[in-house]
Amino acid sequence: MRKLLLPLLISFFLTACAPTSQPTVTITLPDGFNVQARVAITPEEHEQGLMFVKNLPENEGMIFVFDTPQNQLFWMKNTLIDLDIVFIGADKTVTSVDEQVPHSYTYTPDDQVARSAGYGQYVLELAAKTAAKHQVLPGQTLRFSLPEKL
Repeated sequence: MRKLLLPLLISFFLTACAPTSQPTVTITLPDGFNVQARVAITPEEHEQGLMFVKNLPENEGMIFVFDTPQNQLFWMKNTLIDLDIVFIGADKTVTSVDEQVPHSYTYTPDDQVARSAGYGQYVLELAAKTAAKHQVLPGQTLRFSLPEKL
């Protein structure tokens, strides 16, 4: 059993530590500030999100892309940093902003993990306080172009 377990653990570790191949996109906020956002398209990328990230610079983030505009619910399980969560319509207009959504830990009970809900086709996660600093408000338009082949 021990001989089988070690190769499995090594394989898991190498896969978990492999560099991400996610594409990035530049998102221009209302005041002209640019954010480099990793693009999350697949259900697996949506689920992973920014889990276990310990530091997120102000000029980085993650944009979640969905097929159609819809109600979205984000759960902060294993998200180790506070975030601003920006919900964006198909026309790239901000529909709502949830600021300073609190982080959780691996041991945080599920019923105490923060949730964020809004409507949109895109959801942008930023470091906490970035949205207010750069005037990201409902009704504002963000500028970005997604790669054609996602």
